[in-house]
Amino acid sequence: MTLRLTVSDDVRALAPGFTHVAVEAHGLTNGPSNDGSSALLDEAARRLASRLDGRAPHEEAGMAAWRAAYTAFGAKPSRTRNSAEALARRALTDGGLPRINILVDVYNAISVAHLIPVGGEDTDRIKGGMRLVRATGQEPFVTVAGGEETVEHPEPGEVVWCDDEGVTCRRWNWRQGVRTRLTEDSVNALFLLEGMGPAAGGAAAAAAAELAESLEKLSPGARITVHDPR
Repeated sequence: MTLRLTVSDDVRALAPGFTHVAVEAHGLTNGPSNDGSSALLDEAARRLASRLDGRAPHEEAGMAAWRAAYTAFGAKPSRTRNSAEALARRALTDGGLPRINILVDVYNAISVAHLIPVGGEDTDRIKGGMRLVRATGQEPFVTVAGGEETVEHPEPGEVVWCDDEGVTCRRWNWRQGVRTRLTEDSVNALFLLEGMGPAAGGAAAAAAAELAESLEKLSPGARITVHDPR
């Protein structure tokens, strides 16, 4: 694997049920959202509605496990929801899911259909390896507020993904930074599929396989590898 991923012992102690699968992709084609990526999002919303059958997303076992993990490091899960729960709630509303760009639409569709947090990073913008750690509170996090870029800092003890330059995603998978996000110019990416709970490993692996298949269809000739650390 070109990009090294590590999970700190502090995070593993906090949430022993955590697992992740990475999909590494090189030579991707991206661009503005189109009919194809929009259709994937619509189908994902239908799959989610069928899966939940009238229940709220947080009533799923996996989402309940994520809420417990968020509570363990001091976050309020009903206010700062994990990315999968937040997307699922949007998918079930009249407004539906946002259209961002093709690659983001694809991984958001996988997240919603499988009800599992999925993130995408532009590997050309990552500095060094990526680490899942409990923050000191001093790490910089570049985000947007009021339409302008600004630097925030995580809370001490907060679980964050970071590289050598700073935080890439706050509160585990709650908010991604602007520095490493996938843009229409991105060609190389790392997709992180994260699971929590007894069945998390198998669920993440199934979602990763579907994501790899979707990427291959959208970017013929791309080099795609699934890394499952189990």
